[in-house]
Amino acid sequence: MDRQPIRRSWLFSFPTRTITLSFAAVILVGTLLLMLPVSSRAGAFTPFLDCLFTATSSTCVTGLVVHDTYAYWSAFGQCVILALIQIGGLGLVTLTTFFNIAIGRKLGLRGMHLAQESVASTGPDINQLMKVVMITALTVETAGALLLATVFVPEFGAEGIFIAVFTSVSAFCNAGFDIFGRAEPYVSLTGYVGNPIVVGTVGLLIIVGGIGFIVIHDLLQYRRTKKLLLHTRIVIVSTVSLILVWMAFTAVCEWNNPFTLGGLSGTGERLGAAWFHSVSCRTAGFNVFPLEPMHDITKILSSLLMFVGAAPGSTGGGIKCTTFAVIFMTVYSVVRGDEDTVIFRRKVEKSAVYKSLAVMILGILAVTITAACIVATMSGTHAVTGVDALFESVSAFATVGLSAGISAVASTLSRILLIFEMYIGRLGPVTFFLALAMRPTANRKEILPVGKIQIG
Repeated sequence: MDRQPIRRSWLFSFPTRTITLSFAAVILVGTLLLMLPVSSRAGAFTPFLDCLFTATSSTCVTGLVVHDTYAYWSAFGQCVILALIQIGGLGLVTLTTFFNIAIGRKLGLRGMHLAQESVASTGPDINQLMKVVMITALTVETAGALLLATVFVPEFGAEGIFIAVFTSVSAFCNAGFDIFGRAEPYVSLTGYVGNPIVVGTVGLLIIVGGIGFIVIHDLLQYRRTKKLLLHTRIVIVSTVSLILVWMAFTAVCEWNNPFTLGGLSGTGERLGAAWFHSVSCRTAGFNVFPLEPMHDITKILSSLLMFVGAAPGSTGGGIKCTTFAVIFMTVYSVVRGDEDTVIFRRKVEKSAVYKSLAVMILGILAVTITAACIVATMSGTHAVTGVDALFESVSAFATVGLSAGISAVASTLSRILLIFEMYIGRLGPVTFFLALAMRPTANRKEILPVGKIQIG
């Protein structure tokens, strides 16, 4: 009689576990909806694995696809994908928490912890933050859709409104899905590389969605507080630095490549494309020039930027720019002989350093194992290089969606691993494994003797 309530309590006893299960539930529902004949243009059932891959990519705001979104999926299927992108970008827990607040229902202690975990916040004013999340998303996505409509409506007529809304939501949520495959599949934004409205709007939507709602809330409070959180300063500095540095790398490496930047007209268009590629690599998944012909060095450098990803509490993935900043400054401190990690004259907690190292190592293991599996399972059917496999694997883990053309032809095992990568990449590797490992009762801390280990 009592087993069912006890089981339910165990499943949802921790915020990390609840968030993990909520994403799984959304993916399952999306998979079942995409399998329906009404979701495909052909009016036939779509294989389960293809639907699971697409639903996972949509919910985890990745952008990797096995079928072109416009060419394969019907209007209903595209609406399902759009809904999954919106829910996955903001998070089911975030949405339900906001609606509870909107109807006047007060959050309990557990509800507050769950809401804080969903947006990676430790602040006490979670009600205000939830409002900022929803208002920001609605305002930015609407503004982006209106700007994009000035280009798409004259080109596509009334259908351009839906295209503008779809592209705006996909960009803000850092999903990378597009519905431009009319003349040719998998073209993304390559037809608009010379259009500053499309490139600029989509790029800014990606940046705003990628800096995180904590940063947006802190910036909105700056006029009153006259100070910024350490988290905000790290995110802003690392975001600007990474975008500019990788923009320069892309420009230098691809400037004379006739199939990428070299095929574009004018210095401004080339620099704009390099900037957009750098922005998109931060977990967005759009591209304005073909990716397969890029030089291997560019793919490797792009993989590094994708691996870093966006900011915590954002719509993006990756190990997060704050993780990268903490690890970088920890290495710098060790080289200088300092015992503590210091950023902007603030000492970083040891727990943050340990968590950063754990996230990085788990991420490296995930992308390495998947890349090796892709090469091993596809060597007999498709010529897959190690660089392309690594690029695709990092793209899945960091929920970017930029593809070297592997996902559409990947083996069954490779697709399953990519699905798993997208899932843990959206949740965060530490969050995912904590959800599996946590028990209702915490282990008591033991006092243990200190052991000496020689390092280096």
